[in-house]
Amino acid sequence: MKKNKSSKNWIIKQHRDQYFKRSKILGYRSRSAFKLIELDKKFKFFKKKINLLDIGSSPGGWSQVAQEKIQSTGKIISVDIKDMEAIDNVHFINADFSKKETIQKISSLFEGKIDVIISDMAANTTGNKNLDCIRTNQLSLDVIKFSLKNLKNKGVLIVKLFMGEDFVEVKNFAKKKFKKVDFFKPKSSRDNSKETYIHCSTINSL
Repeated sequence: MKKNKSSKNWIIKQHRDQYFKRSKILGYRSRSAFKLIELDKKFKFFKKKINLLDIGSSPGGWSQVAQEKIQSTGKIISVDIKDMEAIDNVHFINADFSKKETIQKISSLFEGKIDVIISDMAANTTGNKNLDCIRTNQLSLDVIKFSLKNLKNKGVLIVKLFMGEDFVEVKNFAKKKFKKVDFFKPKSSRDNSKETYIHCSTINSL
């Protein structure tokens, strides 16, 4: 009974959610598409002819936005352990981005380093909010470390973080590695969500 009631409450909240409604009207696969639209409006990282990598892309809301912005002028590669339906002009890799063979495939497809890396990835929820926060921020740290080896020196990284006990650790690491680090929570993020997004640009020279 509790599970059925919880599911019903979730459905009601979704239908009251203006971003959920707009995503259905505009054909986006997730309401999170609007987060990326807001992030680009704030930081202006979408350009023509860029190489862009979307990490943790499924179901594809962020890849849809990237495709609309870049179209066929650049190259978009999306990667996720979960499957994702095809999107025009987006090459999808169904794999773990942290695996050596996946990194090699990404590098070969781009034929060089990447202009923009975006990630809205979060760990699967366990019911323990503190643990979920730690696990998601570890994924965020993994994406930051990945970007240091695969992003162009003047490239841009956008990645989700959760406000929690390890937030400062991730923030300080990013600030050591990038010249410019900003934080931004889009209006389309849920009010009760602890998520924020980190915008990093220009890798510090070693």
